[in-house]
Parts: sequence; structure tokens; C-alpha cells
Amino acid sequence: MERAVFDRMEAIDSEHWWFVARRRIVAGLVAAFAPNRPLRLLEVGAGTGSNLAMLQTFGAVDAIEPDEGARAIAAARSGIAVGGGYLPGGVDLPDATYDVVLLLDVLEHVENDLGALQLLRRKMAPGGRLILTVPAAPWMWSGHDVAHHHHRRYTRAALEAVVRRAGLTPRHVTHYNTLLYPLVAAARIMGRMTGRTGGDDAMPAPLANRLLTAVFGAERLWTARLRMPFGVSLAMVAETA
Repeated sequence: MERAVFDRMEAIDSEHWWFVARRRIVAGLVAAFAPNRPLRLLEVGAGTGSNLAMLQTFGAVDAIEPDEGARAIAAARSGIAVGGGYLPGGVDLPDATYDVVLLLDVLEHVENDLGALQLLRRKMAPGGRLILTVPAAPWMWSGHDVAHHHHRRYTRAALEAVVRRAGLTPRHVTHYNTLLYPLVAAARIMGRMTGRTGGDDAMPAPLANRLLTAVFGAERLWTARLRMPFGVSLAMVAETA
């Protein structure tokens, strides 16, 4: 991603509704599908490290992030020695180690998504879990995806197919960010009509931010249990054979 994207991320990811609510949803997925404690966890593409404190409540956490500036911020925030390198060939991680590997809105940035998943499968301990989130609904492709250097948005079928090809078994797959789907869809359609460019990650007014956090964050109550048929994003829990 561009330097400016990471700078905005650092400024807003502690309070912005999307980051706050996604952390709650991811915490629910870890709790539901990796109940044994303590865990050995790995976050791939940790960005500026906004998830690391939450993940540390589940066990020991390693992290990698290819961007040097974001990596330094993540390390300072968390106290973790965040590693570098790009997927699939540029990371140095031990094999058969991690109970949970988290790839949170990262796979869409990787040109060789199959190769990345195959590599991470080798890093998972027997019975390990991969928790994966990606943008859904390819028709929503917009200037936001361009600004964030996405290679694709996924359908459920496409995500399941590449995960299976990598040798992993999907255990739970669902759309999420479903409640706000009509609002986001309308914004994307309007942006297409007006030729809008750039990302959608501006910090809203405080009242709007609190409301959006409450609405999106409420999905933590069912994301680990239900399989929603539509949403702005997809979440998957996959396991080693």
C-alpha cells in the first residue's frame, strides 16, 4: 500500500468504526474456533499493529509486515519484534508452529494468493486454524481498491477454491459487514457515477463513528455461528488436514 495509507491507518485505527468492529469480530472467531489456551498466533500483514494487543490476550503472538514504516509502528505499539518480507517467498518463519494464523484483509494485496496460502499452511501446527478476511462482492470494485493496491475482491466460491487448492479445509465461511451492505453499496455506486477516486477510510464525525461501530460491531454476535449470504467482506476459518 502507499505510504499515505499507512499514515492514515496509524492515525485512525484505534478509534475508526471499521477497525474497532473488525477487531471484535476477529476476537470472536479466535475464541470460537481456537478455544485452547494459550495459543501460538501469527498475524501476517500486521500493518501498524492495531490487532496485536487483542491477539496477545489469546497467547504468544508473532507478526510480519513488509512495509518498514508500518513495521516500526507495530513493534513500538506491541513490544513484538515484527518481522519483514513479502508473501509468498520472502518471509522467514518456522514450520509447523502456529495454532492460529491470521490474514486479515491481506490476501487481496498478494498477487500469488495460492502461493501465499501454501506457504502459510506449512507454518501451521497440526490441527491449526487459518482465520482469513477479504473484501467480497467483485462488483464493488472502486477507487478504494485501487488506492489500497488490491488485486481482487473475492466471491465465496473463489475464496473456497483457492483455500482448498492450498491444501486447507474450510470449516466456516460467511459474509460479514452485512448490516451496512446497503449503505456501502450505495456509496460505491455513487462513487462510480461521479468518478470518485481514493479510499473510503476517512474518520467520520464522532456520533456517526459511534453508531457505525455499534452496528458493524454487533455482527460479532453471529459471525462465528451463521453463514450470511451477502456482505461487504468474507470471513473464513480453515484448518489443516
